Amino acid sequence: MKTVELKELLQTHVGRYSRLLDIRLEEGSDDEIFKWFLMSTLFGAPISESAAVKTYHTFEKHNVLTPYNIIKTGWKGLVATLDEGGYTRYDYKTADKLLEMARNLLDKYDARLNHVHDEASDSRDLENRLKSLAKGIGDVTVSIFLRELRGVWEKADPYPTALEILAAKQLGILKEGVDGQQALICLKNFWSENCISGKSFVEFETALVRLGRQYKKQKS
Repeated sequence: MKTVELKELLQTHVGRYSRLLDIRLEEGSDDEIFKWFLMSTLFGAPISESAAVKTYHTFEKHNVLTPYNIIKTGWKGLVATLDEGGYTRYDYKTADKLLEMARNLLDKYDARLNHVHDEASDSRDLENRLKSLAKGIGDVTVSIFLRELRGVWEKADPYPTALEILAAKQLGILKEGVDGQQALICLKNFWSENCISGKSFVEFETALVRLGRQYKKQKS
């Protein structure tokens, strides 16, 4: 992949998802980080990007953006909010998941995701702690969440998602048969050797995700 092609990739598939949603992760505040965790949970289901974003804005509209407000809203209220946002196919399961996550976060970490990070021994322990917050929070959700926290959380270092790997293979950056750890090392090395001024590794990863979505649609 040539430098000009990399620049084109970053220009065509521009912007971190959190910034497009005006979630200010760079502040490192629990409120902003929780908003992104909620969005990542919505992104984690096999649903369209537009439906997930619309649903997040519905949560925003009803001010259901903290663990406390999720619990206060209750299961029926969460289902109604999810349905209003167009998240109908996964509304019941997602309501269950959000309630369990909010309660565990409150009980175990004083409702603060920063405490989850601080108590984790390393990157993989952090991922396991996040997944243990609720049934249904899996590798995809955690990778989406932690990817944009690189540079904010010291232990945020997730493996690439399947969409990133698909795009990177199509671009000739990754070879067939690499596992998550190998893919992460290769992508970091590639970015180190070909980085674009003013852009970050996170923006490179996000561009790969967007391109991966396109490839997946073409194959389906």
